[in-house]
Amino acid sequence: MTYRRWFVVGAAVAVVGALLAAFAIFYGNFSPRGYVQDRYNRAASRDIGGDAVAYTSSKTPSQVAKEVTDAWQPADQYVDGSGVYLRYDDDSVVILPIAAGSVILLERLTTAYPRYHSTVGSHWGWGRGSTVRGGGPGAGK
Repeated sequence: MTYRRWFVVGAAVAVVGALLAAFAIFYGNFSPRGYVQDRYNRAASRDIGGDAVAYTSSKTPSQVAKEVTDAWQPADQYVDGSGVYLRYDDDSVVILPIAAGSVILLERLTTAYPRYHSTVGSHWGWGRGSTVRGGGPGAGK
């Protein structure tokens, strides 16, 4: 092959790559938040202030949790009779039972942890992205 043919092949590969990247950006979901937004029904009437954005599903909390965790592995999770609490680096996904299925609450970790501390306080650990003081000796001082 001549250099011109290699240039044409390289340009074609670059164009295909750019198209695939654009498709992934516009149609993909790159976080648990995006996954929930794409798959469940928005329920603005169930929002908690401006912090927790609500979605609903006709499935049970355990079924919804399985779908979400199969797609996005949480850093920590806690399950009890009140619901399923998933912690990610920056976000939380809290799945609570309602009469007709589940309500799924998306919330930044900085507001979710204080809200659910009485439930998950000794269960959720802290990893990368934590803004809550804690850690080893001298941490957060």
